[in-house]
Amino acid sequence: MTIMQNPLPDHSKPDFRSALIVDDHPLFCDALAMTLQAVAGIEDVSNADRLTAALERLEGEGARPDVIVLDLNLPDVNGLDGLMRLRQAAPDLPIVVVSSIDEPRVIRSAILAGAAGFVPKHSKRELFRMAFAAIARGEIFVPESTGDTLAAGNGLSPQDEAIRRLSQLTRQQANILEQICAGKMNKQIAYDLSIAETTVKAHVTAIMRKLGVYSRTQAVLLAREAQATGPLPESWRSS
Repeated sequence: MTIMQNPLPDHSKPDFRSALIVDDHPLFCDALAMTLQAVAGIEDVSNADRLTAALERLEGEGARPDVIVLDLNLPDVNGLDGLMRLRQAAPDLPIVVVSSIDEPRVIRSAILAGAAGFVPKHSKRELFRMAFAAIARGEIFVPESTGDTLAAGNGLSPQDEAIRRLSQLTRQQANILEQICAGKMNKQIAYDLSIAETTVKAHVTAIMRKLGVYSRTQAVLLAREAQATGPLPESWRSS
């Protein structure tokens, strides 16, 4: 395993007492909940079997979890889209990806998209203990196979760089970028989102600044680059 010094936001908690598992496999959720309670001291573990359910939980008035545990493939979303949307909805919470897809390319992309750590589903309890302890300290935890490259900050593909830039967008900015990718102009976006056109223009300016582009066309191309499957598993292909 590799533990990387890449701090989470300053307000992240020193330990975890509650967790939200986002996974649609009940037996695995039960096993993972017992693992988190036994090795990470997490007392309260809840489950959402879809991304929409997880987002509703985070947007509700109830207590928010200290940490989110996410499977990449869900009934209503797969790949990095679910991770990015959770990251935008809860930028203050660490998200730990626990997935059966443990290829180095996938792990790198998940970390670049904002995950606080990655643990393969088949890992032993000791690895889970070490991962959650490291993440609670504000470190990023990844398997050793990808840690050296990430720590060095080199070898990023165009898709990696696109994912890194897109992960900086707020949820509203991501929504507006989706509208831009659909070919809509500012006036239509403002109508669809029930906001002022001047607000849309301000968001578009911020989006282009964060993405490092100078036109809407370049922003669309960057978004498509991040969604390109390339060497990623076929199951990640957008529907």
